[in-house]
Amino acid sequence: MNQSFLVHVLIRILLIAGVSFGIGWALFSMQSIVISVGLFVILFIQIINLIHYQNSVNERIRYFFEAVKNEDFSQAFSIQKGDKIIQELNQSLQEINRKIQQIKIENHQQEQYFRALIEHVGTGILTYDDRGFVIHANSTLKKMLGLEQFTHLKQLERIDDSLLHALKQIQQQDRKLITFNGKQGKVNVSIRASSFKNKDQTLTLLSVQDINRELDEKELDSWMRLIRVLTHEIMNSIAPVTSLSESLASYFQKDGKAISPEEVNEKMIGTTIRGLEVIREQGRGLIKFVESYRKLTRLPKPDKKVIRVNDLLEKMILLNQVQNQDSSIQLEKKLQSADLDIQADEKLISQVLINLIKNSREALAETENARIVLLAGRNKNGQVEICVKDNGPGIPTDMLDEIFVPFFTTRENGSGIGLSLSRQILRLHGGSLNARSVPNKETLFCLLFNQ
Repeated sequence: MNQSFLVHVLIRILLIAGVSFGIGWALFSMQSIVISVGLFVILFIQIINLIHYQNSVNERIRYFFEAVKNEDFSQAFSIQKGDKIIQELNQSLQEINRKIQQIKIENHQQEQYFRALIEHVGTGILTYDDRGFVIHANSTLKKMLGLEQFTHLKQLERIDDSLLHALKQIQQQDRKLITFNGKQGKVNVSIRASSFKNKDQTLTLLSVQDINRELDEKELDSWMRLIRVLTHEIMNSIAPVTSLSESLASYFQKDGKAISPEEVNEKMIGTTIRGLEVIREQGRGLIKFVESYRKLTRLPKPDKKVIRVNDLLEKMILLNQVQNQDSSIQLEKKLQSADLDIQADEKLISQVLINLIKNSREALAETENARIVLLAGRNKNGQVEICVKDNGPGIPTDMLDEIFVPFFTTRENGSGIGLSLSRQILRLHGGSLNARSVPNKETLFCLLFNQ
């Protein structure tokens, strides 16, 4: 079509040029005025024809783009009228129109598919603009919030002011755990945010995950493990007492009746005294066990102050040297920066480090070239991390989750309270205590401070 159009335009221009040359010849050769006027008329007609021809093409193109701009794809371009060039143009425009219609239909179908997909996911999806107007909120989110219609973030004020405040404070690629009061009680959600540009608007996309069930399952699992340990420890203390008391009672009973004082002898008295001493010791052990449990529930609120990490680790090394002068275990420190600081309660954090170093020393009892390293620095998220690392036998993978359960211990004389207490202290500081181990290579216990 392009070549045909150019040929038609070129022919018209050549005709105009030829007539113009004829007019020039007629005027200079003083030919008849009638001939000159006739040529002028022919020139005028040819110019009008060229303009009309060009405008007819431009008009159809302009008409097509107007329809596209207005998203009107119902217009038809006749291929039965006009000359061959116009017919070819109409056919091309008609073909483009059909392709745009097809793309429009496919995009609409894809949009419907993604909308249906978003509606069926178990995660709440929310999109809103800079003014707080909700662009889209799926049914999961509205059900989570207890809203039938959700058009603006201000509606969250009727649910919980803290929820609206948290959404206003959330940053791009940020993730927050938020608790708010819903219609069915407290709801715990994990929110992740991201933003993107849509035309001249900046939109925020939130994914909101209800973690109540996950927390309930973890809490139930923790309780079950704790109950198993408590049951085990209490049964170990009570069973001997029950058995021994029954044996002692049998000395002073016969056929279900108490024996007479004359039947009591020195051997029975001695056996009874020894049995009562055993019962007393078991009772004291049980009281000590309960006291250990009370420690977990009665930790003081941390008195946080700025602590220079280097000074803290130096104290740990000095204390270890004083308490273990004859030990062959090497203890050293490694810091990324000498001016590393944390906001913490020095007494509580020292208690955690002392307990971890003590555990490492016990684990290294039969290890050659035993070594403990106190590591300190910032992780990739900029958080301060203090680790106690040793080259002992390590911890089996299946026990890494168990070691923090209260009263769980693998040592004969262990109370099983140290690591549980240490993790609780870190939680009170807003941090965490985690462990990782490679059997027969290394074990690390890391204190993470979210500062």
